[in-house]
Amino acid sequence: MGGVPQTSLTSPLVGREDELARLTGVLERARAGEARAVLVAGDAGVGKTRTLDEVAGRAAAAGTTVLTGHCVDLGDVGLPYLPFTEILGALAADERFAAVLAAHPVADRLLGGGPDDGGTADRSRLRLFEGVAALLTELADVAPLLLVLEDLHWADQSSRDLLRFLLSRGVLHRPAGGAPGHRLAVLASYRADDLHRRHPLRPLLAELVRLPSVERLELRPLPDADVARLVRSLRERPLPDTTVHRIVERAEGNAFYAEELVAATDTPAVGVPSGLADVLLIRFEQLSQTAQQVLRTAAVAGRRVGHDLLRDAVGLPEEELESALREAVERQLLVSGDGDTYSFRHALAREAVYADLLPGERARLHGGFARLLAGPDRRSDSAAERAHHYRESHDLPEALAASLEAADHAQRVGAPAEELRHVEAALDLWSAVDAAARPAGPDAVTLTLRASAAAAHAGEVHRAVSLTRSALAGLGQDADLELAARVRYTLAGNLLSVDNQSAAYAHSSEALGLIPAEPPSATWLWAAATHVMAARQVGENGTALSVARRALGVAEELGVTDARADLLISLTSLEGGNRSTPEGRERLLEARELARRAGNAPVELRALFNLAIGGFESGDLEECLTRASEGLDRARRSGLLSSPYPREMRYLRLLVQYTLGHWDECVRGSEEHSGTLPAWGGHTLGPGLYVALARGDAGAADRARALLKGPFDWMARLVGGIVLTDAAALRGDAADAVRSMRSTVEALSDDAGTPPLATVRLAALALSAVADTVVELRRTGDEAGAARWAETAAELVGQARASAGYGEDGTPQGPEGQAWLARAEAEWLRTTGSEPDPASWERTVAAFAFGDTYERARCRLRLAKALLAAGRREEAAAEAEAVRREADRLGATVLRERLDDLSRRGRLTDAAPAGGAGAAVLTARERDVLRLLALGHSNRRIGEELFISAKTASVHVSNILAKLHAAGRTEAVAIAYRQGLIVPEAAPSD
Repeated sequence: MGGVPQTSLTSPLVGREDELARLTGVLERARAGEARAVLVAGDAGVGKTRTLDEVAGRAAAAGTTVLTGHCVDLGDVGLPYLPFTEILGALAADERFAAVLAAHPVADRLLGGGPDDGGTADRSRLRLFEGVAALLTELADVAPLLLVLEDLHWADQSSRDLLRFLLSRGVLHRPAGGAPGHRLAVLASYRADDLHRRHPLRPLLAELVRLPSVERLELRPLPDADVARLVRSLRERPLPDTTVHRIVERAEGNAFYAEELVAATDTPAVGVPSGLADVLLIRFEQLSQTAQQVLRTAAVAGRRVGHDLLRDAVGLPEEELESALREAVERQLLVSGDGDTYSFRHALAREAVYADLLPGERARLHGGFARLLAGPDRRSDSAAERAHHYRESHDLPEALAASLEAADHAQRVGAPAEELRHVEAALDLWSAVDAAARPAGPDAVTLTLRASAAAAHAGEVHRAVSLTRSALAGLGQDADLELAARVRYTLAGNLLSVDNQSAAYAHSSEALGLIPAEPPSATWLWAAATHVMAARQVGENGTALSVARRALGVAEELGVTDARADLLISLTSLEGGNRSTPEGRERLLEARELARRAGNAPVELRALFNLAIGGFESGDLEECLTRASEGLDRARRSGLLSSPYPREMRYLRLLVQYTLGHWDECVRGSEEHSGTLPAWGGHTLGPGLYVALARGDAGAADRARALLKGPFDWMARLVGGIVLTDAAALRGDAADAVRSMRSTVEALSDDAGTPPLATVRLAALALSAVADTVVELRRTGDEAGAARWAETAAELVGQARASAGYGEDGTPQGPEGQAWLARAEAEWLRTTGSEPDPASWERTVAAFAFGDTYERARCRLRLAKALLAAGRREEAAAEAEAVRREADRLGATVLRERLDDLSRRGRLTDAAPAGGAGAAVLTARERDVLRLLALGHSNRRIGEELFISAKTASVHVSNILAKLHAAGRTEAVAIAYRQGLIVPEAAPSD
């Protein structure tokens, strides 16, 4: 027997919500008397058995009798009716079915214990088929019946014939005269990748799917996100993100492959795990010797190979090659593609075939491909492939030359990640190739500098730092001074990207000291431009200003327009008229145009980033959104989307969407980039975390903590601190809120001890929890405890005042900072023991009118509470109604729950929306989810309909169940119908 081992039931079932919903629907129709069959197709290991087991478990829990039969690969000596004899054997072993079996002698006959009833073979066979059908239908009359047949691709001819009879004339056939049908469902699985053109199951499948009661369900490979969930769930200890990504990439949606690759992470061996390789090579070993040789050659070429190249490499006559290829395609090892190409059906199959090659055979084939690709008709676009083949064939000088050629090509087409890979490959080869055999041009230090630039452009900022440090270590005593300066100011720039300002300033100072200012040179100019940025970051504003003014004159004298642009950007925050003022914006627009004319995309992106954040700081959110979108479009066109400034502009764009209340758009944007960002760029998903927290997602805090792991990243630390401080405040944990706020401010303060601008926001969030604590302690009579927390509140409001009063250039912060200060002041007043002060909250609500819809709504809730305490009930009710509308529009469940609590306790009127009195309990988004829930949609389908993620849909469903006090989805829908929350709606036909 061969094949893929069964997936362990201890592993979770992920990513099959839609398929499970469809199969569950079939079972529900069958229980109602509409017999149905589903043919479940999928590649080996994709999860057919695991899915069917889940469905069978649910069916059994609902009172359905489940009978399972397996087909087995026994070659040419298959046992007749094997899956059906297994089913009957299970029935015979269960005393509950003894009476039914006794009434049907067909069971004894199939099990080998009954006499032949005589007659012709055809008549005897017909009676056998009718007897099995009668037995199954009688069982279905007693209780709903689910028949599961696995691995039909191995079914014997007799079993196929019996299945044909049962589905076309037997158990699925509806009785005449309008009588109820049989309460029976048949689920039969088969491997799609085993069905070659002449497979005997193919004609049967073609016949069955035409029957009205039979449908086909294909289990496609899992999406990458679901494979990642599966991989992480298989280990108690978390795997590194790089390991998870590599497993996801190699598994290509196959659950079994993913599980085997996870199991192999404990072994030091690389490549395909031996057990998995054995499975993958089974079909390969069934090919003819010629076809095997063609596949071995194709495996050396890579995942995909052109027909002409394969023909030249394998050296077979055209007819013989075509015959071998047809055999491999029919066995579904290769698939043909556009442009006369062939590719392995699965990358792991190629890896297994490749690993099976002998070392000498492998090197010989690689060498052959390298020489073919070096030919004049193939050379232009094949540098990367040639580099690979030359290296594997041990021709290192040619591999070095081809790697550099491939790096040049990647640079021309704006692919920094690929450029980095090829330059690093060249560096690996450098010392192994004799100096005389190396290409003329760069030395090792210059190559390392190039690699660091590519790493920075690809977003691998820590790798860029490491490479530049390596270049610095590689400088000899007699190194060229200009090169030594370039290495140092490049290292300084990279260190600024990872927030190591002190080291950046030290290296930029060294770089500037190595090159004389006279005569003027481009090297001194760029060293000066970098030194200005570093000096600004460590608070040496006087030094930064004097060097910037001098360097700007040199840039104008030499005509280096991109350096002039870079210096104008720095001077914007040094000479007054900062980036949030009209004067600052004019200077930044000039810098942007100079950089654009010079073709320097990184400097242009710096200008656009400052324009975008200047718009945010001035309260012009639409301007911020426009400039951030321009910057991201420019980065996309230049291949720099992963570099630092586009990363910040992606965060800014999402932040503006969050601030303006475009939450679904914000979440959608966060999810689109969740799988494409490097670990250090995860903070750009922060606005999505803000939404998740406000919508009651319990996992938001855990995802925020994950941002704090790994190398220090300033923005990730800020986003994580905001979420964790707010989360602690929302659950009423003042101590944790203050602790999170203080640790975040400490981590983000610069070398001179200056706290970050976000201190005012963090202090206001922590103050809300402290104020709640003080109010509660006073209510219970604990004046001493209240006094202690009031001291903490005074300290926090002092920090908020200092932060809001000292912005980017020493002037007070803009509208956002002043709004957070107003909230901090209003929260602090609650701790002073004075009477409730609606005026302080009115000022706060007005301050957030610059555009922050959620914070404005939160402050309006505080205002409603203060108005209620002051006896101004009508005004309080009006504010509460405004909060209700905004909370429902945003889907801000936490805010809505607090409003409902205040409305109940304060007896405020809260008119219910259309749809019944109970509808007021649900938010607008929850009502949308409930409507789709009533149509039987899965979480994934709900997410697609509402443009939210399946996880967000799941959170909404959980909230609905809790609010309606329902034990499950079906009960929730029933309650909703009774209460008039939804009206019956016809499900759309597929």
